[in-house]
Parts: sequence; C-alpha cells; structure tokens
Amino acid sequence: MENLEMHIKLKKGDVGRYVLLPGDPKRCELIASYFEDAKLIADNREFVTYTGYLNGTKVSVTSTGIGGPSAAIAMEELVRVGADTFIRVGTAGGMAKEVLGGDLVVANGAIRKDGTPNEYLPMEFPAVANYEITNALVAACDDLGHKRHIGIVECKDSFYGQREPDRMPIGYELKNKWDAWIKGGTLASEMESSTLFIVGSYLGVRVGTILLVFANQEREKLGLSNPQCDDTRIPISVAVRALEMLIDNDCK
Repeated sequence: MENLEMHIKLKKGDVGRYVLLPGDPKRCELIASYFEDAKLIADNREFVTYTGYLNGTKVSVTSTGIGGPSAAIAMEELVRVGADTFIRVGTAGGMAKEVLGGDLVVANGAIRKDGTPNEYLPMEFPAVANYEITNALVAACDDLGHKRHIGIVECKDSFYGQREPDRMPIGYELKNKWDAWIKGGTLASEMESSTLFIVGSYLGVRVGTILLVFANQEREKLGLSNPQCDDTRIPISVAVRALEMLIDNDCK
C-alpha cells in the first residue's frame, strides 16, 4: 500500500507519539492489554504494532526483534510516522552481584559493544538515555514498589558469544572485556539499548529503557543464590506507569 513504511508497514496517523518497544513480537498483545481500545495495526516480519490510548492520549507498542539492526529500523520508521518518545521494555542478564533475577534495571547509559550504532556516530559518542524518561521510570518503579537499579548496561550483538565465550575463537577478548565491564560497575547485559540511545540521539527523540533481570550468571559462577524470573508483566506495568507520568508532565 502506498505511503507505508517499508518494514513496519505503518503510515502517519497509525501510531501515537509515545511508543513502547519490546523485542519479542509476542509481548505486544500483552502490552496492548494495558491500553484502552487497543487495535492491531500492522504485523510484518518481527514488527508488530498495536495502537490504543492511555488516559485519552494515543499510544502504541511496536516490537523490534532481537538486536540492534532491526531495532534501528523500527525507530527510524516510527519517527517518520510521528513517534518521538520511546521506552524499551525488555529482559536482561544480571552482571553485578547485587542484581538478582526479578529485579528491574533502569538503564541510564549503555556500553557500545554492538555494531549498528557505529554506522550512525563514532565510538567516542556516548549512548545515554533521556533523563525525563529515566526519571519517570525510576518514579514508576518506586510508585509500584519494585526493586530497581539505575546504571550502565552492556549491549552486544552475539548472545552466545556472551553466554559461551570459551568456545569462541576470540574468547580471550570476550572474557577480558566482560571482566572489565563488571569491574566498571555494569549492571546487566542485553542487546538493544545502545542502538536505540544512539539512533534516538541522532534523530532528536526521547529514549529510555526498563529491563527485567531474568537471572545472573555471575552469581551462579560464585555459588550464590540465583533466582530466575520471566514475568514480563513487571517491567510492562512500570513502563505503562512511566508513560502516564510523561503524558501528564508533557500536557502541563
């Protein structure tokens, strides 16, 4: 159809300015259930979009798939059709010892170990979250009574390179850098925030991230308790509450 964006198959007017960004397309319907009068707008490749309302304001959810390349495509095309405020709602693996499965991580910055941002801005340019969204996410965590951590996350392109570095030909480099990230205080590891922060900086839009920690492989290595949690309703409820706060503040 004419005027539809190539990958997300949306046109201007299909989405609100506020968009939640899960990776998994199957989470979109669950997120949309928090909206009023939500409707499926498009479903193409890894990009599924629902649009509805929060307190009378149009909002949307679009899945980005796994990793930076598809996340960048989603953001580029969503901005073209009118979106300007994004919250990534995802999962991560804990890195810092104090970060347990079931905790939430609000990322205020990301380590650029992924490739896509390098085709936007030089490596020296930092990947940082929008402070308004970060503040709203922290406030939403506190409002809903969820344990949260605020700080840096690591973003990579290879899931198994991170999980099983010993079997990779450059495992020596992967392990050395992983150790450096931990010594630097990195909270968790994931795959999309660095790209979203960098692309958002270039496009001049607001981007933030809330992550549910599934488990912590470092705690497992140390023989510490390592609870697991995959209840994605936890970060979703926080992201929706944060959107309500942002909408209220923007209206003022």
